[in-house]
Amino acid sequence: MLGNFSYCNPTKLYFGDESLSYLNTELPKYGKNVVLVYGGGSIKKNGIYEDVLKILRSSGKNVAEIAGVMPNPTLAKLYEGIAIARGHHADLLLAVGGGSVCDYAKAVAVSVHCEEDPWDKYYLRFEEPTCEIVPVGCVLTMAGTGSEMNAGAVITNQETKRKIGHVFADEKVMPRFAILNPQYTLTLPHEQMTAGIYDIFSHICEQYFSGEDDNTSDYISEGLMRSLLRSSRIANQEPQDYEARSNIMWTATWALNTLISRGKSTDWMVHMLGQAVGAYTNATHGMTLSAVSLPYYRHILPYGVQKFKRFAVNVWDVDPSGKTDEQTARQGLAAMEGWMRELGLTMNISELGATEEMIDDIADGTLIMNGGYKVLSRDEIVEILKESL
Repeated sequence: MLGNFSYCNPTKLYFGDESLSYLNTELPKYGKNVVLVYGGGSIKKNGIYEDVLKILRSSGKNVAEIAGVMPNPTLAKLYEGIAIARGHHADLLLAVGGGSVCDYAKAVAVSVHCEEDPWDKYYLRFEEPTCEIVPVGCVLTMAGTGSEMNAGAVITNQETKRKIGHVFADEKVMPRFAILNPQYTLTLPHEQMTAGIYDIFSHICEQYFSGEDDNTSDYISEGLMRSLLRSSRIANQEPQDYEARSNIMWTATWALNTLISRGKSTDWMVHMLGQAVGAYTNATHGMTLSAVSLPYYRHILPYGVQKFKRFAVNVWDVDPSGKTDEQTARQGLAAMEGWMRELGLTMNISELGATEEMIDDIADGTLIMNGGYKVLSRDEIVEILKESL
């Protein structure tokens, strides 16, 4: 295991079907003014909204709301939320929803007391907060992003068609606490469940497909992937299986709470490609990732054959006997494709609304990362996007 690193994750997790009761433990740590942040209203239909509001009221909190946070939070919505949080003098932002709601709450948290434009400061210049950060807590209702235990926040600028994520270095951006009740995920539509599952898998792959040293993080990643494969297949057939859904939820958290990235470089080109597609199509995040993943991995496989071979053998149980390393590696990607089709994932970007005429603009909006096995040129990005159509 090479390199030097530090690791700190200050988020306190409460997990299980009775975990919401621990909100009573956390709320007294913060001031009276709470801003409740949520999405399109599903939490009102399934009763979570009333359960949370009841606890807030019993704790004597003064509650304001930011409702209608969309799956791909926009810059315009961020400005709206900043104004509400400022007007309420927020002491705590309580995000109740999936990863987009959690991401959005963190983006508001670093912007409330900042005089500069958050898009310029955080998403174009990638600067760190220089102002007070409002604490964030999360009540998670969808498993996928891992946003409940990291410092990432993705925002889409609809005017410029740029979707950009900023993973903040300041630990204070991380949620102070997160409540994970797998029961809350049981009402999700099948497509959202599978999109979340692939988002989890992609997070692990982004950190796995890099480096050549013997790294403990890679062994952890393989275990997480194998667990996810088993649980995803059960959940795909029996969506109400609590054990499978609880394992998926727990894997999602550990897939992106920075643990498995320690001591390694990381790739993230699938996410850059997927986010660029998402900025033009407003498609579900997990499906943008599934649509570009295989063309990207097939493209870079020759530059990281040994890791792709290991992936095939240790994750997909491919027998390497009588095969070249590259044949074994490609059989692993074929097994991955079979699993993706089994779940019903989107396999090309045209299904999401992307057209050949958009390719150049999507390529221009794709950030190029340098942590994987191949630093892509713009021409290669165009090639991969065309393969994804």
